[in-house]
Amino acid sequence: MTAIRADGTPHKVLIANRGEIACRVIRACREMGLPTVAVYSEADADAVHTWMADERVLLGAADSAESYLRADRVLAACLALDVTLVHPGYGFLSENADFREACDAAGVGFVGPSAYAMRQMGVKTLARETMIAAGVPVVPGTETGLADGAAAKLQAEKMGYPVMLKAANGGGGKGMRLVHAGEDIVAAFDGARREALAYFSDDTVYLEKAIVRPRHVEVQILADTHGNTVHVLDRECSVQRRNQKVIEESPAPHLSDATRAAMGEVAVQAARAVGYVGAGTIEFLVDPNQNFYFLEMNTRLQVEHPVTELVTGIDLVVEMLRVAMGEPLSVSQAEICARGHAIEARIYAEDPAQNFQPSPGTLHVYRPPHGPGIRVDDGCCEGGEIPRYYDPMIAKISVWAPDRDRAVARMDAALADFEIAGIQHNVPYLRWVLDSALFRSGDYDTGIVGHLGDFAPPPPAEGSDADAAVVLAALLSHRAAGQRRPASTNAATGSTWARAARTAHLLGR
Repeated sequence: MTAIRADGTPHKVLIANRGEIACRVIRACREMGLPTVAVYSEADADAVHTWMADERVLLGAADSAESYLRADRVLAACLALDVTLVHPGYGFLSENADFREACDAAGVGFVGPSAYAMRQMGVKTLARETMIAAGVPVVPGTETGLADGAAAKLQAEKMGYPVMLKAANGGGGKGMRLVHAGEDIVAAFDGARREALAYFSDDTVYLEKAIVRPRHVEVQILADTHGNTVHVLDRECSVQRRNQKVIEESPAPHLSDATRAAMGEVAVQAARAVGYVGAGTIEFLVDPNQNFYFLEMNTRLQVEHPVTELVTGIDLVVEMLRVAMGEPLSVSQAEICARGHAIEARIYAEDPAQNFQPSPGTLHVYRPPHGPGIRVDDGCCEGGEIPRYYDPMIAKISVWAPDRDRAVARMDAALADFEIAGIQHNVPYLRWVLDSALFRSGDYDTGIVGHLGDFAPPPPAEGSDADAAVVLAALLSHRAAGQRRPASTNAATGSTWARAARTAHLLGR
């Protein structure tokens, strides 16, 4: 399928991101016959996503503030290279309403929702107001930010403990504090406000009633410009460490059919309330009685979207691109159903034995597993670098099987086959969580990691001290083969590196 613009040429897509999500979007564009442009920082000069794209543009220094967050440089690249669509992936500029408006003003299409929808749903206090007005159930809490710790304490005493302090512009678990007693709330408020200011340049903090033993269940939605809005089922995201997701699965286990259907309907209702277009996610907290409450909306593609794709057969990235080009959704609500079960695990360059400290460095050995029902989304290769400047994710591994028990077994086997050396990683930790009776039961909540206790890393495999020579030989062989810089097969445009030189010249770099 090739999407043609008015002048008879295919749309060109710039991916304003890096790593595995940039590679994921490039693959979808290839399938649709759309030429692509990669952007990169100095730290990512040899990154996989830059090889895969048809053209590439250097944005700036390694620090994301001087590269991937430079909306002006991204837009300049679009204009210089006749780009018609920008796909922001997740993170960086993906939920930046100002960037969306700049794209609109420059005549560059944005693969995502309107700036209005981003603003309405991006600020948590405003999102709560919007959802209340739309009749969507929300967690009881304050409607605006709190002035200070004393105000937080007063509201908490009215509401009753436990309570949750949250950054109004937060995400990723930053600027959040769970408080069980009045003597702790002032210090917790001050800590949440400092963290909110550091991460989001906004120290506004509000208060919610904490749901005891909550599950974190989210519903994927898709909407087009033709009035069609559908939900693409649900995902369980309750396995979290420090409020950040670690393992996700779809469908959510132990959720009644009635609750599942009601959550889907409410998610569509929420999306329509802000005129949403594109792919997005409505996140809910679900209590032990399966009452559910709106938590927030992510106005972008989610990290964990592969599990939804595996159980529904719907390519969410392709749907996003279709919608951005003005086409209707390719599926109706009646056609969407779950088949089997999928699980995703996030593999990070971090050391579980050292309080999960990031472990950037060279991937001397990187050999992902293969086999039926196994999908690996990554943006790295053997001999490549995991830079210290960005999120330390190495890859996402997802599996599909006809039922949940077999999906768990397949995931464990796939993780056991994942070979990584040169840096520390969390694969043993993931297998430890998967092997727990609590996870295998499917009857768990967001406290599962705490319930499992302290993780004890397994001892090194026998003979591992002798592996250095094998690692070095593999790396030298890999580099000698020249596998890290594949030449373009497009004779009309020349090699990736030649195109890069022309691109740099166009931008005056």
